[in-house]
Amino acid sequence: MRYTLKAAVLAAVMAATGAQAKETVVWWDFLGGGDGVRMKKLIEDFNTEHKDAIEIQASTLDWGTPFYSKVQTSTAVGEGPDIMTYHASRLPLGVSQGSISEISADDMKTMGLSQDSFAPATWDAVHVDGKQYAVPFDTHPIVLYYNKDLLAKSGLIGDDGLPKLDALTGLDNFNASLAKLKADGNEWPIVQVTADGGFAFRTVYSLLCQQDGQIGKDGDWFPGDSVDKLATAIGVISGWVKNGYNPAKTDYPTTVALFTSGKAPFMINGVWEVPTMDDLNKQGKLFNWGAIEIPALFAHTCTYSDSHTFAIPANAGKEATPEKHAAVLEIIKWMEAHALFWATAGHVPANKAVTDSAEYKAMQPQATYQPLTAHAVFDPKSVLAGVASPLFDTAGNAITPAMNGELDPTDAAKQIQEELNAM
Repeated sequence: MRYTLKAAVLAAVMAATGAQAKETVVWWDFLGGGDGVRMKKLIEDFNTEHKDAIEIQASTLDWGTPFYSKVQTSTAVGEGPDIMTYHASRLPLGVSQGSISEISADDMKTMGLSQDSFAPATWDAVHVDGKQYAVPFDTHPIVLYYNKDLLAKSGLIGDDGLPKLDALTGLDNFNASLAKLKADGNEWPIVQVTADGGFAFRTVYSLLCQQDGQIGKDGDWFPGDSVDKLATAIGVISGWVKNGYNPAKTDYPTTVALFTSGKAPFMINGVWEVPTMDDLNKQGKLFNWGAIEIPALFAHTCTYSDSHTFAIPANAGKEATPEKHAAVLEIIKWMEAHALFWATAGHVPANKAVTDSAEYKAMQPQATYQPLTAHAVFDPKSVLAGVASPLFDTAGNAITPAMNGELDPTDAAKQIQEELNAM
């Protein structure tokens, strides 16, 4: 059963019953690092502003599989939280397990939100079988970070201060720019994680989508010629390694270190590394830098993304009271309205009212790469897909050796197809 009470009802209840009507809302998230610091600040601010009405009691659990396993086991016995963060990519699994409650149209109306509040792909990502199961808080894609100083030396910075897109659009042009950067003395023109195919899958998936290839649509993991396009996508990175543009077998920390130390003009990584750049810049330890959408190396731009969302657990045998439900909706509404602070973590706020604001448009490089949300691609809607999922693991096992010249990209793509079909 879903409640349609507006947040104002909670205030009326409290006025009638006194201080004892204060609602305590149990919150679970999986946010560490800079994300965790920022979310704790948002929760602190919310609690201060609502000190006589609502109190969030927050706990942070381990990211990935441990979090989702805990949610499943806890909700099954009615011991889950009242609200939680959830990756959009894992919603199909959570729904199949009965761990997540549906978000009703009346709930959205109560929060002052609607389909028009979000980018189409982000809105679609929180729906399973036509029903809404979460409220998007952000979009967190991968982007192309760049060292403006090194690009300028090679004539790859335009009059607008951004990388010259004509030199980066199309695979041949992009590779020619990498070759020029190499010839101009940059040992590694680009750094992309090559020791972890699961992480690199984000780039591969982006390049697959740029070719109009698909994963997991209509019950077929690779419909049409998508497996061939997958091989092409994998081959892009393996080609960079083979040509000496990208280091082989390079892990995540080393990739970031190579870029931030000025040894690589380009880096492909998640927007969550923006705080790292900001912190170094404030300390005077970083060059002129920026981040843009990954250029169209094939037919059109398309970038892998996921979304941190707010979901309401389906606690078995423990139905929330109308007052509790109203408090949860007030929390989501407040967080959505205050997402500008969340954007300092590099994430793109999902709420268009925030990204359309003058304050957000003044944020750099966030405002520069925000338009990519209009053509982002999310994980296929499958219980086997999403972060820390069998899809990521299976793809990673084949992509890692392929990137490093130990497996032909075509064979890697076929291996991924066969293993996923076997599931």
